[in-house]
Amino acid sequence: MELPTLTHEEILRYSRHLILPDVGVEGQRKLKAARVLLIGAGGLGSPLALYLSAAGVGHIGLVDFDVVDVTNLQRQVLHGTSDVGTPKIASARKRIAEINPHVELTTYETPLNSTNALEIFKDYDIVVDGTDNFPTRYLVNDACVLLGIPNVYGSIYRFEGQASVFATQDGPCYRCLYPEPPPPGLVPSCAEGGVLGVLPGLVGTLQATETIKLILGIGESLAGRLLLIDALGANFRTVKVRKDPNCPVCGTHEITTLIDYEQFCGSPHVGGDPKVSFNVPEITPTDAAARLAKGEIDIVDVREPHELQIAKYPKVTAIPLGQLVDRIAELPLDRDLVLACRSGVRSAKAVQQLQAAGFTRVSNLAGGILRWIDEVDPSQPKY
Repeated sequence: MELPTLTHEEILRYSRHLILPDVGVEGQRKLKAARVLLIGAGGLGSPLALYLSAAGVGHIGLVDFDVVDVTNLQRQVLHGTSDVGTPKIASARKRIAEINPHVELTTYETPLNSTNALEIFKDYDIVVDGTDNFPTRYLVNDACVLLGIPNVYGSIYRFEGQASVFATQDGPCYRCLYPEPPPPGLVPSCAEGGVLGVLPGLVGTLQATETIKLILGIGESLAGRLLLIDALGANFRTVKVRKDPNCPVCGTHEITTLIDYEQFCGSPHVGGDPKVSFNVPEITPTDAAARLAKGEIDIVDVREPHELQIAKYPKVTAIPLGQLVDRIAELPLDRDLVLACRSGVRSAKAVQQLQAAGFTRVSNLAGGILRWIDEVDPSQPKY
């Protein structure tokens, strides 16, 4: 394929690239010819979109169907305060155009799923995974393997991050590293577990670096290696990831089409999401507040101690989820217990733990403290 030429304005704009021996004019023309698909316009997608557009990647695709929320602004630097309530796709388009008007942007404001992934991916050279959930990670991986497209992976949690390059011609894929997803509810989301605001910038920038290296064909790729990042300890280390000959996608090729990834991961969603539930008894905050006032129930808050300083339930027994099994003796078997947390995810898991221990009078507070604030006590702040 003949590479596109650079205009005088582009030569000036990318001059600091052009004087790099490993980039030069030809490398910049490769960047201009490249087509990169970003999955997500959130924490990881923000630095990816900013730096890849600034670097002169000629065509960027962006998949996202979320809207900007004020809680995003602590880390999702692609968006600003004035963008709250607007689609992230619209905010991203405005910001990318401001950074580099030479970039062609194609947006897909739709949930990525098994029916549309292959069609969206097929016209791109590289896919960069900026998602935050396991079903989409497995979906992105499998689609990339089936199409022979490199998958630049990144993930973040609290103060830690990971990055790698999967699905290259001879390298491993995501399933080689993680053959099975973790049990539902074991790994909290950023909303439940928190994330240091600068961490997605750190990991996303590393993903952008790997993407540019793949386009230019320079340096040593992270393919076959997993980069582990500990921001608190300022430690970076890599571990080898080998291609698994028994991997059903890139090894034995048993998987030849995309599957139902929500079902594969058993993804639990509670508090209003109808797709999947924890299948535990629930009670609404309104009903719980009425029964609490009559002394008919006890609320057990399984959030972490530092969360109790932000917003509180009245008259609760506070036992963090991680201590619940060891402190079960503190809970009465002859009372109706309502397990509560921030959004209803951790407390649903707590209900399951108590049920396994023989408790029969337990239920989950639907929607957690967030819904409690909406229905019962709007004077408290949300987080």
